[in-house]
Amino acid sequence: MEIVVTGSIAYDYLMTFPGSFSEHLLSEHLARLSVSFLVDSMERRRGGCAPNIAYTLALLGERPRLMGTAGRDFDEYRAWLETVGVDTSLTRVIAHKFTASFFCSTDQHNNQIASFYAGAMSDARDLSIHDLSFKPDWVIISPNDPQAMLRYAQECRELGIRHIFDPGQQVARSSGEELRAGIIGADILICNDYEFEIIRQKTGLTEADVLYQAEALVITRGEKGSTILLRDHRIDIPAVRTERMADPTGVGDAYRGGFLKGLAAGADWETCGRLGSVAATFALEHIGGQSHSYTLEEFKARYEAHFGPLSISLNGTS
Repeated sequence: MEIVVTGSIAYDYLMTFPGSFSEHLLSEHLARLSVSFLVDSMERRRGGCAPNIAYTLALLGERPRLMGTAGRDFDEYRAWLETVGVDTSLTRVIAHKFTASFFCSTDQHNNQIASFYAGAMSDARDLSIHDLSFKPDWVIISPNDPQAMLRYAQECRELGIRHIFDPGQQVARSSGEELRAGIIGADILICNDYEFEIIRQKTGLTEADVLYQAEALVITRGEKGSTILLRDHRIDIPAVRTERMADPTGVGDAYRGGFLKGLAAGADWETCGRLGSVAATFALEHIGGQSHSYTLEEFKARYEAHFGPLSISLNGTS
């Protein structure tokens, strides 16, 4: 299938704090907050929601097309993505800007404090689905420049392209009207449980309201797994047991990549969710969203160890 992955392209600066953030935040002084956390380590990793999703799709045998904007420091990143099987021909370099950057500190309880510099990502609004020389089978609209996200959603509706709306971290800065514009008409809405609560408060949309038009509402719940809500029933997908917990960054993106692999393979909803769950756990066991790797055989073995026989072929053969 032709899968177009849109979203942020970024470098991740990942730091670890050897304590708990909450112990250093005084509720009576939050109005004039000024804190600094001395971290133990820092890693610079390739990141961004779109490349993370595309990377998992590539690991699972697809050739996803990455559509986004990056900066003048993207050459090495582009070469890496092409090497692992991601098509970057739809990625535009903005020569006078740097690639977006994500600065994130994680404490011992996996709580995170982060900042995001948009950089070249702000130019994503100038890209258009209408300019593609082909019609994608699926487009995922993951966190990106807000105007770009709304544009892509509208264009997918106009062109009759099946798409997933994944607002992610942008729910915090988006208005209720903007969120509604992205959600209404999407084939699938995917978000975590915290993000859906914000969506509900800002838009007034209930689960039933979303499902009035969408095929599915997928809500991820961290260590509690995920839930796929359909118009007539719900499917609860358990999280896959992890061998070690290294870093939560990019775990949700890996879930989306696994879920999309299921859609590309024509799997049922439950299998799509299970593929997402397995992909997420592989990512959780490594630092950064693209540090892990596995063969299709290793992925299948882990899937079947937790969920039983896999009903589809990962490599596209019978």
